[in-house]
Amino acid sequence: MEKKGSQRYGTLLQHPLLLLLALAIGFVIMDPFKMGPLGHHDFKPVKHDLAPFKQVMENWPRDNKSRLGSGNLEFVDEVFGPESLEFDSLGRGPYAGLADGRVVRWMGEDVGWETFALVSTNWSEKLCARGVDSTTSKQWKHEKLCGRPLGLRFHKENGNLYIADAYYGLLVVGPEGGLATPLATHVRGDPILFANDLDIHKNGSIFFTDTSKRYDRGESTGRLLRYDPPTRTTHIVLDGLAFPNGVQLSKDQTFLVFTETTNCRIMKYWLEGPSTGRVELVANLPGFPDNVRLNEKGQFWVAIDCCRTVSQELLIQNPWMKSVYFRLPIRMKYLARLVGMKMYTVVSLFDENGEILDVLEDTKGVVMKLVSEVREVDGKLWIGTKPLILSFANPHLAAAAAAEVVAVEADAAGTAAAAASENEFGVVETVVQLRQYALFDYWDTIAGLLQKMHSSS
Repeated sequence: MEKKGSQRYGTLLQHPLLLLLALAIGFVIMDPFKMGPLGHHDFKPVKHDLAPFKQVMENWPRDNKSRLGSGNLEFVDEVFGPESLEFDSLGRGPYAGLADGRVVRWMGEDVGWETFALVSTNWSEKLCARGVDSTTSKQWKHEKLCGRPLGLRFHKENGNLYIADAYYGLLVVGPEGGLATPLATHVRGDPILFANDLDIHKNGSIFFTDTSKRYDRGESTGRLLRYDPPTRTTHIVLDGLAFPNGVQLSKDQTFLVFTETTNCRIMKYWLEGPSTGRVELVANLPGFPDNVRLNEKGQFWVAIDCCRTVSQELLIQNPWMKSVYFRLPIRMKYLARLVGMKMYTVVSLFDENGEILDVLEDTKGVVMKLVSEVREVDGKLWIGTKPLILSFANPHLAAAAAAEVVAVEADAAGTAAAAASENEFGVVETVVQLRQYALFDYWDTIAGLLQKMHSSS
């Protein structure tokens, strides 16, 4: 019986087409010439804890008018890669960290944008600002030297600006700007590999996210950290997180919320009260969140790259399938098309219990394809997006009767260069793009390959 089965199997493989198919499958799995997007890199995908897309969308309100798509573009070709937006106590700003390693400040129409701070002693205009557009592939290889400032926060009392930089960790610069001083580059002896966002507690402690501590595994290795200025020590608050990104303290500072980009959700961590130390789910999202920011009412604006697809979820739930898929000798943007990826921007307003108060969308990607942050300031929304600045009057916005939305060009998550330079989904191949890659949930792996590319260049 066994012999007969073996003969049948051998006969099948003798068919030319079947033999070619078997060889092709084996070729793809082994990827001997490293032709796939993850060639030359150790890609070990894992399964992540995502709420089903269909389940999320059943209770998700839609912006049928796609209100963000009617905005007006401004500040064309003036700044490149802003991630986080901040304003000082005098109302000046926005301040933004750029892809060329600078933190810049808007000084009004007469002056324009000026350099406010640098995060690296290696920074030079020749090295770091060689091109008009500092987000191009030619510039990515310099990020490790020039820095990539992401999260920005001003201390309300002393006016210092705290910076989370993807390469240089947590830094601070005085109210007058200049070269930032490093505060935290390690925790418990391990390097902080991808400082992403931060917020400042009233007691002076600084909570910030470290997106990945390993970079070369598809595991959940992100952390929420706390830096204590009096003792100059850094502590691990939470670990085992899946691409922790934005972080925001509540209005009364009894808890903070943070986004897990890979798991498409907002989480809450209690700092005070009977639930101290507990982590709770705030909301599952249809797409991949970046930063989260508080308005004056204590509500949370969340920037979301939308949306997941059924095909993508199939890959997420079957790591072996995902491993084969990303070894196909096909460029990333075409792999994305095969699973229906077409990114657009969603901006959502939540209360502290996770109830959705408003949703703004640009479903056709007319003016936004990727979004990094939403700030509500004096009845206006400032939105970090790619690639331009958007002003938008919206009479239905929850923030004001006739609020204005201003979107500042941003690379969404940004650090490190990726393998290719073209992507029609707005993925400008830097770890900006990592949020895009999280669509397939292998952020840590991509971050690792990008870091290795920098090290070898």
